[in-house]
Amino acid sequence: MIFAVWIPLLMPLLAVPAARRAAEWLPPRAAAWTLAGFSVVLAGSSTAALGLLASAGALRLPPVAALAHLSPPHLGDGSPVLVPASVLAALALAAGAFALVRTRLRQRREMRAARAGSGADDELSVRPDELPYAYALPGRPDRIVVTTGMLRALDAREREVLFAHERAHLAGRHHLFLATAELAVTLHPMLRGLREPLAYALERWADESAATATGDRALTARAIGRAALAAARVPGAGSRPRTALAVTAGPVPRRVTALLTTSAAARPRRALRRALACALLVCAALSAGAVADAAHDLHAGVEVAQGETGR
Repeated sequence: MIFAVWIPLLMPLLAVPAARRAAEWLPPRAAAWTLAGFSVVLAGSSTAALGLLASAGALRLPPVAALAHLSPPHLGDGSPVLVPASVLAALALAAGAFALVRTRLRQRREMRAARAGSGADDELSVRPDELPYAYALPGRPDRIVVTTGMLRALDAREREVLFAHERAHLAGRHHLFLATAELAVTLHPMLRGLREPLAYALERWADESAATATGDRALTARAIGRAALAAARVPGAGSRPRTALAVTAGPVPRRVTALLTTSAAARPRRALRRALACALLVCAALSAGAVADAAHDLHAGVEVAQGETGR
């Protein structure tokens, strides 16, 4: 078991770069689901591995062994690194649990503060502010927060793009993707590399939805560019919750280029995309399989140790 548990803990070193590359070659919606789901699988597998490792060490403590009616010498896997590794695993689990709760509380606090200042219960919340910013604020009801400064920076058709973009964020529940990825990072810091490409995929998803809604990709690209230029003139304008998405977020020039480029020309061949998808599935399966194998070994060792005490 001591060897199997390391696979989920170290898998992000290989899997995160592969997932980032795959996300570049997938359609935005597929990329977002892939990155979010992959982060959940890797974070869950690594957390389960730490739990198994900590349990293996705890079962060798005399009070725990007596309570479980087992003989510690017959648990198997008597590697000299097991005890220190179990202590480190227990500390990592405690730190992860603390960070998970703290992050979730911060997310809720930021959302409550944003909603408290969003005004009336209408879909569109216009703030009298010269700073140009806009973002999608989920809740009951969902709202699009925009300032008078941003509205003045765009013409009527470009505002339609802005609203369609933010509505796509709300309809797709994109804030849940970011919140999930952020929580996954608290459980395994090596997954931090997935958050940026996930945020980009979500913005591209909303860009494509806005282009479909308006029927004009060039207009969508122009509106996004003008909104980003307006916001760039006032650095730091418009603080928003970290899981709330905005039309001006991410690498805007890259998003504009993607809108003005035919999707077929930008993507690699289907065979290559399938190969990358298979590689990610293999990484996820290895992580989950290693956890299952480690759990089986630990269970088998406990049964043997309990059998010895019953003789």
